[in-house]
Amino acid sequence: MSELSRKLVGLEKKQPIKVVQFGEGNFLRAFVDFAIQQLNKAAGFNAGVAVVQPIEHGMVDMLNKQDGLYNLFLKGFSKGKEIQEAELVSSIVKGINPYSDFDAYLELAREEELQFIISNTTEAGIAYEAADTPEMKPPGSFPAKLTLLLYERFQFFKGDKQKGLTIIPCELINYNADTLRDIMVQYIEEWKLGDGFKEWLLNNSTFHNTLVDRIVPGYPREDIDAYNQQLPYKDNLIVTAESFFLWVIEGDEALKQKLPFHKTSLDVKIVKDMQPYRTRKVRILNGAHTSMVPISILYGTTTVKESVDDEFIGTFINKAVFDEIIPTLDMDKDELVNFAEEVFDRFRNPFIKHQLASIALNSISKFKVRVLPSLLEYQSNHNKIPTNLTFAFACLIRFYKGNWKGQPLPVNDSEEVVNELSNVWEMDSYDKISTAVLKNKSFWDQDLTQIANLPEAISYALQQIDENGIQLAFDNFTKKY
Repeated sequence: MSELSRKLVGLEKKQPIKVVQFGEGNFLRAFVDFAIQQLNKAAGFNAGVAVVQPIEHGMVDMLNKQDGLYNLFLKGFSKGKEIQEAELVSSIVKGINPYSDFDAYLELAREEELQFIISNTTEAGIAYEAADTPEMKPPGSFPAKLTLLLYERFQFFKGDKQKGLTIIPCELINYNADTLRDIMVQYIEEWKLGDGFKEWLLNNSTFHNTLVDRIVPGYPREDIDAYNQQLPYKDNLIVTAESFFLWVIEGDEALKQKLPFHKTSLDVKIVKDMQPYRTRKVRILNGAHTSMVPISILYGTTTVKESVDDEFIGTFINKAVFDEIIPTLDMDKDELVNFAEEVFDRFRNPFIKHQLASIALNSISKFKVRVLPSLLEYQSNHNKIPTNLTFAFACLIRFYKGNWKGQPLPVNDSEEVVNELSNVWEMDSYDKISTAVLKNKSFWDQDLTQIANLPEAISYALQQIDENGIQLAFDNFTKKY
């Protein structure tokens, strides 16, 4: 069977590069690059995407072998109707690995028609790294890489005020664009890149906080033969996703003109304040996901659907959301309940095999952002720890031990986090393990041993998990907490 290429499918003409995208993974390809394609089709947007590989080892080579092409399969339910669609996405026109070709990376800054920077480098991606320097080719962090790219643009176009960019990060941290901007300013000042560059960046580029929402299981490994049989060529980068799509971007009328999504069928909301949308989504949908992963894997389920359909895990996650997360949110309760019910319907989408292992990436930082605020708010409001969220916390810590019943667990985090937790598990008591993890401010930005009953509860849960397995451990935990 032929390999997928632009020549094979008659798409040799490429759009000019208007978007530089940091990240080549499943989510961006099923969300942003798909959205750009809809703009190209419905609004004559005529935008090509240049993808930058944000880490040393990634998928850019695979992407370039297929000329940036891949098929997106959308499946789900909407208003009682089954949806199954497939689309060949062609908006990506170039893939670059700055670790192997830094000059090609800097050349992107000189693109005449470049307008947008979009990224999704996970929650851990928008972070300041003190070790980064302007001499590195490239520096390690995404903000440092972007600072150098924009500095190159500033110099090449001699400070032209019309060459500023619209920067739209999609990482799931609150105030993602504001945080990115502040880190970049810090690098500009520390690297002595000049007040002229700083003023050009702040006055002529715009930074837009965002919220993204689409479940993307990604490459359908188990069913790949069935998917490939639907295609007249071999596609090594097939992506599956649910049909649901929501992109909330903070912006004004000028941004609406730059991004005319109103001409497409996509649910893109450009609003003054996206905080209500963000809080609802991160706490309920992402909070359920992150709470679910460790306990479900330790219990023995492998997909999101299998987990919510299971009597024990399904009940556990349901109670965590409806009894412990929703009561902490200062929003209309009926609206929250309706949203949560829709989320569980999405989790049960029979077309989506969302592997738990695929969403285990960076679970510590995800828990801090997605679940910990609900746990702490519940404890503050009720003067007691929430049973299910606390037990989920203990399962997270146990998960990072890296093995369970003689088998390795799909722990996927930074080397630093993995090593720290591996060292913790060398300690000789559950009390010490609990205390060491909860006191780690690099994980939680605070000392969680100060939360009443939390250290003792985590210690007890860890002991119960190891001695009795998940279900009996939770039964015993509920009797005590």
